[in-house]
Amino acid sequence: MINPSAIANIEVPGDSKTTQPIDEKLQKLIDKALYNGGRPGAQKIRNFLNGTWLGEPLHVVLTDVPVGAWTVALACDALSLITSRPEFELAADTSVAIGLAGALGAAATGVTDWSDVDPPARRMGLLHGLLNLGVTALFASSFVLRRKKSRTSGRITAAAGYALLAYTAHLGGKMVYEHQVGVDRTAGQTFPEDFVAVMPESELLDNKPTRAMHDGVPILLVRRGRRIFAMAETCSHFSGPLSEGKLVGDSIECPYHASRFALEDGRVLNGPAVHPQPCMEVRVRNGEIEIRKKQS
Repeated sequence: MINPSAIANIEVPGDSKTTQPIDEKLQKLIDKALYNGGRPGAQKIRNFLNGTWLGEPLHVVLTDVPVGAWTVALACDALSLITSRPEFELAADTSVAIGLAGALGAAATGVTDWSDVDPPARRMGLLHGLLNLGVTALFASSFVLRRKKSRTSGRITAAAGYALLAYTAHLGGKMVYEHQVGVDRTAGQTFPEDFVAVMPESELLDNKPTRAMHDGVPILLVRRGRRIFAMAETCSHFSGPLSEGKLVGDSIECPYHASRFALEDGRVLNGPAVHPQPCMEVRVRNGEIEIRKKQS
């Protein structure tokens, strides 16, 4: 089994004083390319590729296309061997081609997501991506072999690609379940059902994001003139402390990866976050700021 740390520990040639792990170096280069020097429209493209508009990581959705298509391809290959019917051969070839098209979309969204992944998941993500390139290369080779009427070789190459695909899917699962990549980091946090005091009103300064606590759960408070906003202080993307972020109009920008959320309702304005921030109702009573979970 390949160890992700083996890739991460490769040194980048150059001055030894500034040696960086290869995964960090690649991530910075990709991040710079994706932001396109801050040009207009670059963030909109990233938001699309992240899945900000969808409310879920787009990469997770698109990976179903190659996985499903290549599963059908192998099934049709098996049926064509059993029955010798040409329609199964055509179905297998078509499924391989559909999977290759889907892999392009999955790769584009995966690279975009990986550019904002922190260690140790960053190392595993790099291995996951490199191995998926190998998977795609094997299926592309299978497609070419099929076109050249080398069907047996095409079937064997596709089977090898599918075996490698199973391992890369395993790595993807570990990134989600062990490292919580793409998971809503506010999930599981509980907020009061009834109004509770979390901070004296006199301590909340205007236009200064401030952290309050309730039962061990951090709450972000922001005063904007006469209004006070409250939401989960833990960024839904990678647990960044929003109280250390900066205000951008009536929104808060995370200090980790610059995800931006509307103070009014917690909706995502800029990715890489895709999950909105839970917001709370706020009132001031007897000099205390009180919050409660928004009533549906």
